[in-house]
Amino acid sequence: MEFSGQYLTYNEFKGLGGTLSEMPFNLLEFEARKKIDNRTQNRIKYMNSKPEEVKLCVNAMINTLVQYVADSSKGINKNVASESIDGYSVSFITGSQVQEAIKSKKSELEEIMQTYLGDIRTSDNVPVLYLGIW
Repeated sequence: MEFSGQYLTYNEFKGLGGTLSEMPFNLLEFEARKKIDNRTQNRIKYMNSKPEEVKLCVNAMINTLVQYVADSSKGINKNVASESIDGYSVSFITGSQVQEAIKSKKSELEEIMQTYLGDIRTSDNVPVLYLGIW
């Protein structure tokens, strides 16, 4: 599968110390790019050249997404919250705990975008993260 329009290339990612192989990188870069496009109303998508901050933002988002993937794949049963051996007791995660984890992930990714993209403006001086009315 060919990935085009990347905000951060695989070689740039490796240059920043990235350790993923190419296909997982491509999939996570695509996910990060779509989240950025959604949050910026595609303002970065149509920029002729992507500022350094965008590349660093994608890198930080990939590193965060990798952590969430790793955390969600730990354990045999992902629904088990805790286990005790002596009296054999198992606690399962609740729907609210799942929702809290999703909320935490979204919040962390939003914070990354605010940090890296907060000062970037389009050629017509509109902040890329702007969502309101002038």
